[in-house]
Amino acid sequence: MIALIDYRAGNLTSVKKALAALGADVLVPEHPDQLGNASGIIVPGVGHFGATRALDQDWVEAVVDRVGHGRPLLGICLGMQWLFESSDEAPDVHGLGLLAGNCYRLGANRSMADPEVTIKIPHVGWNRLIIERDGWITDGVSPGAQVYFTHSYVAPVTGETLAVAEHGERFAAIVQRAQVAGVQFHPEKSGDVGLQILRNFVELAG
Repeated sequence: MIALIDYRAGNLTSVKKALAALGADVLVPEHPDQLGNASGIIVPGVGHFGATRALDQDWVEAVVDRVGHGRPLLGICLGMQWLFESSDEAPDVHGLGLLAGNCYRLGANRSMADPEVTIKIPHVGWNRLIIERDGWITDGVSPGAQVYFTHSYVAPVTGETLAVAEHGERFAAIVQRAQVAGVQFHPEKSGDVGLQILRNFVELAG
């Protein structure tokens, strides 16, 4: 059973449809204690990092408990950013902290060598993945594969980054640490490539 966490930060319908197409059973828990039997957890989301405030300490403890029992966790878009420690978008809100680093507004860390270059924010549309190392979440995903993004903030490129994308600068597109993974794009809107990402997660969840 895959637990799809609803914290009112995005429409879950497309994610549920994609998981159903893969034959996965999906539960949308109303309370943290319902995560106890989840074989895997997905945290989706769009919008402002402040929305993750709804994932209070009870939710955090329940998620960390399942991860501690070896269950995979996948964050999508805002859900991926929540895996990190914090975000400049809502400095007073803590992330889950399973991945080290602070999320920031796209373009904030760009070189000033060419001040004439501007980028459109939010970054919306298809972009290619530059795969830098292998991981279970990227199994079967070809270098240069196109996926669909819609976001203004990004996670830093760290040792847990499997793939980056470029929009004015390089940013983390896929991250993974053990059974914890995150994707900045929307796999449920990314065609066969996105389905492969979700398939990898479902298979790991068993």
